Parts: sequence; C-alpha cells; structure tokens
Amino acid sequence: MTFSGPFGAHLPQLRRFARILTGSQRYGDEKVTAALEAMVDGRTSARLAVVKPRVGLYRSFLKVINAGTLNSDPTAQVREGPAAERRIAALTPRARQAFLLMAVEDFDIKEAATILETSEDEVRFLIDQAGQEIAGQVATNVVIIEDEPLIAMDLRYHLQSLGHHVSQIARTHKQALAAVEMHQPGLVLADIELADGSSGLVAVNEIVKRFSVPVIFVTAYPERLLTGDRPEPTFLIAKPFQPEALKAVVSQALFFEINARPEGRDRATA
Repeated sequence: MTFSGPFGAHLPQLRRFARILTGSQRYGDEKVTAALEAMVDGRTSARLAVVKPRVGLYRSFLKVINAGTLNSDPTAQVREGPAAERRIAALTPRARQAFLLMAVEDFDIKEAATILETSEDEVRFLIDQAGQEIAGQVATNVVIIEDEPLIAMDLRYHLQSLGHHVSQIARTHKQALAAVEMHQPGLVLADIELADGSSGLVAVNEIVKRFSVPVIFVTAYPERLLTGDRPEPTFLIAKPFQPEALKAVVSQALFFEINARPEGRDRATA
C-alpha cells in the first residue's frame, strides 16, 4: 500500500518503529497498513489535522496497536533477535511505547504525550518505569569520574536506585584509569574537568581505546563537547541534571550497548 503527501516521507521510520515495537516486520507492516487505512477512511483525520504530520502518523498507528490486546507478534521469536530488541520485547507495553518514541524516534516529551494521548507527567512515569525495567535486565557496575563530592554522591544515589552498583568514584585522570582497569565496569559517567586540572575527555579517550564500555558525559560545559567540528559524545547530560533525564540516558546507553568514543584533540582545556 502506497501513501503520499506529508505522511509518506515518514513511513520508513514508522515501519522501523513498528518492527521494533512488535518484534516482527510482517506483523508491524500489517499494523502500519491498518493505521494508513484508518487515515484514508477519515477515522483519524480530524485528530491528525491539528498536529505535525509525523506526530499524527505515529498517533494513528498506536491507536491501532492499542485497540488490540498485544504490542507484539505472538509468533515472533524475539529471543533470537538483537540484544536491544529482546530487551524491548520484555518491557511493559505502554512503557515500551514511551521509551521507543523518545529514545529511538527522538520525539520530545510533549510530542510523545500527544502520540500516546496522555499527559506529560504520565509519559515521565512511563519512561521511569521503562528505566527501572531496563535496569533489571542490564544492572551493571559503574565507575563515576567526578571531582565534586556532592555531585558524585547524587549520581551514585540515582544509579543505585536503578539497581546499579557504583564500584568507585574517581576524582583525577590517574584514578579514573586505575578504577576502570580494576573494576572493568559496564558503564562510565565522566565530567570533563577533574580535580588535578586534567580533562575527563582525555581520560575517557584513553579508556575507550582499551575497553569496550558505554560512556556518559555529565558536565556543566556541554558546549565544549558539542562543537560540531569533531566526533561528539553519543550520551551527554548537562549540569545541573534532572534525575529523570539521568535515568533515561543511563537506560539508553545500557539498553543499546553503544559506546561514546569521543576522538580527536582535546579542547576542553585548550
């Protein structure tokens, strides 16, 4: 089934979303087709007229999905798929939808609330629920590279609330390298300015050359990393951070098992 106009350009993304959500390309495509038919028949056109085309398209699709009793294909062999997709399949359906809309499809919280036809507070609750469920699947040891004791304690508290174990808090470049060497963590959180005047970016560059580990930068100076003229971190949280944002980014980093590998000359102390 073809579909042109303002919605057509977004169909490839919607089909990907449908496949990940349901665990089956065939089943996902069936639901996408049903959503398009509902739009053509005018059953959802009044609602779509007041939102962006992509938001309306996803909302129409999820109305079809949620009208049934399943978010996944009952015949899909999710245990044989990629690790991230197996974890998605294990999430509670509503939390799975919210997580995918924001973590994979890059909708903001207002757009996600519109698509799910709920409040922004409910979306925050669902994202937190997804974070808790993901943490239960991928709980890991964490090394924090942070020279401010109060911030380090706050980070440790929120990580532990997700079920992770903080192996060590490092305050200097030397401590950071030694901590990762000793504990072989599954996740590193790093500031870019350390107690000895060195750069956390330099430390992280050395770490990811030797270990395969996701890295999240937590910094008050995101502009020093988001320069646009070199590879940038995959995961970045600006200080002061919100607990919900921290939990969401931690969940994404572990969920998708992606390494942030910032490379190139360090300009944090230039």
